[in-house]
Amino acid sequence: MSTRSHEQAVGSKRHNERVTTTSTNSGRPAAKPRTSGEGVSRRRAKGSPALASERREHLVKLAAELFAKKGFQATTVREIAEEAGILSGSLYHHFDSKESIVDEIVSVFFTELMAAYRAAIDEGGTPQETIAALVRIAFGTLEPHRAAITVMQNDWNYLKGLDRFAYLTKSEDEVEKLWVGAIKDGQEVGLFREDIDPKLTYRMIRDTIWVAVRWYQPGGKFNAKGLADHYIKVLFDGICTH
Repeated sequence: MSTRSHEQAVGSKRHNERVTTTSTNSGRPAAKPRTSGEGVSRRRAKGSPALASERREHLVKLAAELFAKKGFQATTVREIAEEAGILSGSLYHHFDSKESIVDEIVSVFFTELMAAYRAAIDEGGTPQETIAALVRIAFGTLEPHRAAITVMQNDWNYLKGLDRFAYLTKSEDEVEKLWVGAIKDGQEVGLFREDIDPKLTYRMIRDTIWVAVRWYQPGGKFNAKGLADHYIKVLFDGICTH
């Protein structure tokens, strides 16, 4: 072997030794070689759609709690961000405005409510059984949809004035149509009195249930089912002895 070739071989060996041994300057072991695609997988996990969706859901939950406690209009984007432990600007990576957050809260409420109402009506029970089922469904929303109901109570007129919430009136009309139809069915078969106005009766029932969100406390004397049972008893049997 020539002298030049020998020097190149020794230099290559020393270089490999430096790469695979501890650095005398840092005191840290050399980095462990990564397998193919490991860095890509790690970066993908960090910014995955699933993780982004989870963060979004967490922000909606925190905002919902603030809306239920303080009201939608009184809650600021900064307060939502502070509750989440992030900067206000970071919130806009997930939502373009506070209205976008409440839009998600309210739209999910109406979607789930309508699906449950339609399922109850499709059961094909008597009008009295149907009304009782609708009452139970409504009371059952007080806890999981507390924020949406509170917003509907306090900010209905404000939201209806925004184009993106035009669906609210349509959704409320659809709900009213289901209830009024069930009441009219009961009148036609002689179960309900003919001298009551179906629409007015529905609205009185609706408002009585929704306003309960102001005083109902989960974990109290009555749960949602207990409230519904008591209300149904008063609704159908009255408070007078017979």
